[in-house]
Amino acid sequence: MILPAPSSPIQLLDLAAEHALLQPALNEAMADVLKSAAFIQGPPVAQFVGELGEYLGGAHVIPCANGTDALTLALMSLNLPAGAEIIVPAFTYVATLEAAALLGLRPVLAEVQPDTFNLAPAAVAAALTPRTGAIIAVHLFGQCADLQALRALATRHGVALIEDNAQAIGATFQFESGETAFAGAVGEVGTTSFFPSKNLGCLGDGGALTARDPVRAALLRQLANHGQSQKYYHQRIGLNSRLDTLQAALLSVKLRQLPHNTAARQAVAARYDAGLAAVPGLILPARDPRSTHVYHQYTIQVAEADRRDDLQNHLRRLGVPTMIYYPLPIHAQPAYVYLGYRAGQFPVADRLCGAVLSLPIHPLLTAEQQDYIIGSIRAFFGS
Repeated sequence: MILPAPSSPIQLLDLAAEHALLQPALNEAMADVLKSAAFIQGPPVAQFVGELGEYLGGAHVIPCANGTDALTLALMSLNLPAGAEIIVPAFTYVATLEAAALLGLRPVLAEVQPDTFNLAPAAVAAALTPRTGAIIAVHLFGQCADLQALRALATRHGVALIEDNAQAIGATFQFESGETAFAGAVGEVGTTSFFPSKNLGCLGDGGALTARDPVRAALLRQLANHGQSQKYYHQRIGLNSRLDTLQAALLSVKLRQLPHNTAARQAVAARYDAGLAAVPGLILPARDPRSTHVYHQYTIQVAEADRRDDLQNHLRRLGVPTMIYYPLPIHAQPAYVYLGYRAGQFPVADRLCGAVLSLPIHPLLTAEQQDYIIGSIRAFFGS
């Protein structure tokens, strides 16, 4: 039975309400930047970089303009020859491939795990060749890829491991040795995005890279700043990729709220788990027990893929917004036909594109709203 509609509309992500709670601190941060007029590389940038590095266990943080630039800079820092192969997931956002393609490198797709949606290490192993220059592990939807296996593969074959951490900031992974590391702090370089919808999002565009090695970090800072070591002295060809002072100041405010928001997202996910358990035809998000999950998305799968769109339409009619990440496989995108992949070559990625559906998840989703969402889904499946 579908419950009565909740008293307030359901949002997929309610940034306005989240920001309203932080409004005094956000206003103060903006006023300070306006007063200083240090809009480029002002003191709040260094402050935020230090705070984020401390939050991530002491990683070196290099700010940049956006998450795609972060991926591009990460690959630039490897100094790979033209045509070098970059192994990427077959189920991911286009930016993962885009950065490699723009640099004259060749994206090589590898199949993903059917449950966690992250890179399948066996598929990566099969894709490795003498031309491989890097593996990009995307920590999709909020939990870590198999860093144990992927780091071992990268080390054994002498290739770089880059972590696309745009959706999993604050997640951690526990290795067999007992070591626990933050996502983005395991490979040579980690990348992240502060796009407004991210768990740690600014009020515009922004991004960052993380590195364990101070030499690598210094190189990335140089590449992000026109390749210069000091003003007007350019050692390398670089990018003009900066995090605005205003965005850094706002991110410092939001970073202080991140642990609370992460716990709230995890509580929302647990309520979904309990309410949707044992619904026939529904597959709930899997957890890798070695990784924490920060739930950038709560993504279900509809076992009968031809019913996914029907479920989305059913929920839309009832006022429940949802999103499909991602509706068309990368290898079927017109821009990447040149890679030469054939239909059916990545059956898991193909199936996921037809089966996944992301439900509303944000720190302010109420129990009333969630119960309505859960009841609406159960009604669709007759459960």
